[in-house]
Amino acid sequence: MIKLLGIVLIAVGFALRWNALLVVTAAGIATGLLAGFSWREIVQMTGQFFVDNRALTLPVIILVPVVGLLERHGLQQHVAALMRRAKAATAGRVLWLYQFVRELTSMFGMSIGNHASMVRPLIVPMSESAAQQAGQLDDAAGQKIRAHAAAAENVGNFFADDIFVAIGALLLIKGFFDAVGVKVSLEDIKLWSAPTAVWVLAVGWWRYRTLDAQLRRDARKKEAPPP
Repeated sequence: MIKLLGIVLIAVGFALRWNALLVVTAAGIATGLLAGFSWREIVQMTGQFFVDNRALTLPVIILVPVVGLLERHGLQQHVAALMRRAKAATAGRVLWLYQFVRELTSMFGMSIGNHASMVRPLIVPMSESAAQQAGQLDDAAGQKIRAHAAAAENVGNFFADDIFVAIGALLLIKGFFDAVGVKVSLEDIKLWSAPTAVWVLAVGWWRYRTLDAQLRRDARKKEAPPP
């Protein structure tokens, strides 16, 4: 059990809002040392994992400066101006639409972005601009919107990427069941994954409606005259 101390370190570090990269790195090193690996072996495995998964990590590394350059030239301002012309837009509607599109594209193995390329530079400014147009945006509302935007990305991607066989996650699930001796076909996995994707979309609709209601309620409280 002591080998799982790295998980505890991650939970504590995230709860205390420490730097996420440092927390994960420290947890990995601690787990390796507790498992009996030497420092040389830990460094070697870290480098090997990076090389083996460079197709996943390099796009993110390249994407960060590109997004930064776009933001420097007014990406968020242009997005906010676009949302000001959308009179019917609300923060919740923007987030639900993004979760729907994220699920739809994930079903076919297409990635339209992630937290770095879509949520932070586009979805959050769009949602915050919609809330600002309604007089609902302040620091607390902004934090709620950003949390829901991150959830829309995670939920939309996670619960819909094992419906078609083209997705690696589906093959990973199949491989796990084969390893433990459970006979299940890819068609069965796809069949039982579809209701989950539909359900989380319905839950998302309810959550974002609740978010809009909370923002309206908080805005009315601030506008109400003091007793």
